[in-house]
Amino acid sequence: MSEDGRKAFILLCGENPVKAWGITARERVRRMAAASGLVMAGDVGDGQFPLILVNAAFAFDPSWLRYILSNPGHVITFEGRPVLAHVAADPATANAIASAMRGGKPLPDLPDATALAFESGVELYNSELRKKERPFLLPLTLENVPEIERASYKGAYKGVTDFLTKYVWPELAFHITRFAAWIGLPPNGVTAVGAVLCVAATVLFFEGQYWLGLALGFIFMVLDTVDGKLARCTITSSKWGNIFDHGIDLIHPPFWWWAWGAGLSAYGRLIPQEAFIAILAVIVIGYILQRIIEGVFIRAYGMHIHVWRPADSHFRLVTARRNPNMAILFAFLLIGRPDLGLYAVAIWTVLSLLFHAARLAQAWADNRAGKSIESWLT
Repeated sequence: MSEDGRKAFILLCGENPVKAWGITARERVRRMAAASGLVMAGDVGDGQFPLILVNAAFAFDPSWLRYILSNPGHVITFEGRPVLAHVAADPATANAIASAMRGGKPLPDLPDATALAFESGVELYNSELRKKERPFLLPLTLENVPEIERASYKGAYKGVTDFLTKYVWPELAFHITRFAAWIGLPPNGVTAVGAVLCVAATVLFFEGQYWLGLALGFIFMVLDTVDGKLARCTITSSKWGNIFDHGIDLIHPPFWWWAWGAGLSAYGRLIPQEAFIAILAVIVIGYILQRIIEGVFIRAYGMHIHVWRPADSHFRLVTARRNPNMAILFAFLLIGRPDLGLYAVAIWTVLSLLFHAARLAQAWADNRAGKSIESWLT
C-alpha cells in the first residue's frame, strides 16, 4: 500500500537472469511485492498508479522498498542510475524513468522527481530488526553475488541482541544459511530441525549428559539464527513461520532449566529438593516477568525496551535470556560445577529483572514529566 492508503503497483523494468540466494530479480521483486501488499503491474502504459518502478539490474535491501513506498516522487539512484522510483500519477515521468532503467542510463532531469543518491550515505531505521543502518544496494551481476548475499545476510541481522548471536556465530550461521538456500530448504524446515535438536538437548540435560546436550543445544541456537535470516534473505517470511519460530523460543527455556537441574543427580552434584524448587521458581518467574515488562513497554511506548537508550541496548547483550544463561552454565560446567551454574543463572535472572523493572519505572516517570519516549536509534 502507498502512504495514503491506496493500492500501489510495482513494475520491474528490464530482465536479469542472475540469481542471489537462488532467486532471480523478478522472483525477488514478486516476493517483496507480496510481502508489502503491492500488485504487479503490466506496463507503464496501463495507467496503474501509484506506481513503484524497480530496476532489474540491481539488488537491494527491502528497507529501500519500504522507504520509496513512503516517499512519493522520490527516486533512489546508484551512480546516477535510477534503481527505485515512486511515481504518484504522471505517465510521462514514469515512462522517462522506466526508459532510463531499461537502457542503463542516468536519471533524466525531471521536475516531478526528487533524486536520493545511495552514495549520499543515508541511513534508515529498521524497527523490526532494532537498528539504524545504511541498507545495501548493489548492481546484480555474477561478480557481485557473493557480496550481495553477505550484505543481504548482514542486513537481516538484528542490531540489538545477545552477545552470542551478535559476535560468536554470525559467520557460521551465514554459511549454513547459504547452504540451506542452495539446497532449497525452507525456513520452516530449518526451524523443524532445530526443534528436534532442542528436544534432544532437553533429554540429554535431564540425563546429566551436559556436554552432548550443550553440543546439540549450540547447533539448535545457531539454527534459531539461521531460520530467520534465511526467511529475510529469500523474502519467504510468513505468519506461521514467525509463530513457529518464536513459539519455540518462548516456551522451551524453562524446560531446559528444569532438565538441567534434574540431571544434577545423574551427574553427581545433586541440589536439595527444596533449593532446586526455589531456584527453578526464581528463574522461571523472573523470565516470565521480564517478558511481561517487555510487553508492557511495547504497548505503552510502541518500541522494545532494549532500544530506548544505549544502556538498554548494551544490557540486551547479556540480559538473562536463553543464550547468556547457557553461557553461564557452560562456564560452570568447565569447572565441573553445573550445580553452581544453576544458582548463578537464578542470581543473574533476579539482577536482570531488577534492571528492566527500573528502566520501565524510569520511562514511566519521564513520560509523566512530559519527556518523549523514543528510541536512541531513530
